[in-house]
Amino acid sequence: MTLQAKLDAFKADFEAGKPPYNVPPSVIETMRRATQELIDSGATDRALMAGDKAPLFTLNDPQGNPVSLAELLTKGPLVLSFYRGVWCPYCNMELQALENSLPAFQALGASLIAVSPQTAANSRKSVRQNHLSFPILSDPHNSVAAAFGLRFNLPDYLVELYKGLNNDLPIFNGDASWTLPMPARYVIDQEGNIIYAEVNPDYTHRPEPEDMLPSLRRTRGL
Repeated sequence: MTLQAKLDAFKADFEAGKPPYNVPPSVIETMRRATQELIDSGATDRALMAGDKAPLFTLNDPQGNPVSLAELLTKGPLVLSFYRGVWCPYCNMELQALENSLPAFQALGASLIAVSPQTAANSRKSVRQNHLSFPILSDPHNSVAAAFGLRFNLPDYLVELYKGLNNDLPIFNGDASWTLPMPARYVIDQEGNIIYAEVNPDYTHRPEPEDMLPSLRRTRGL
């Protein structure tokens, strides 16, 4: 089953109010409204895309070790995934799919990292729960996400909904702002050029990990 098929199946059960979520229709409508407003805002027009230069950054892994883009690129191309956090089931399914594809990335000389605004403790939880072997980096205040044009502010009505669902982002992220990154996937070549980009304001849609392989093969002249 493809990643998107798994996401679609989860979304169908979630929106049908099945256990363990048992979410009422009003919650679903509020989430749909927020997603549609983000789509209509044209936020993706501000995001970096293929052909752009990736901004350099250094972020900490869950153990507090600094990981820099520049150093990663000395070893080969990079697959970079921005995700919302350990509290997001769609993100967790994506991380698991990326882990399954990691050997294919590595066979083409590429590294894989994921970036989230969550605290180091929550990144450690992401690694444990999803059985990951690639680094999860913490992006305080969504600063790197902003440099990639991905950061957005949650509308007030969605903030209130999240609070009611105990999705307290300031606690998850150690940051008072209610901001998130739009989920995004990039392939960056060793010169720092973005050669693949997929940004979607609808967090229930994610590209397949296999979609990165053609770009990675081109970096090796294949």
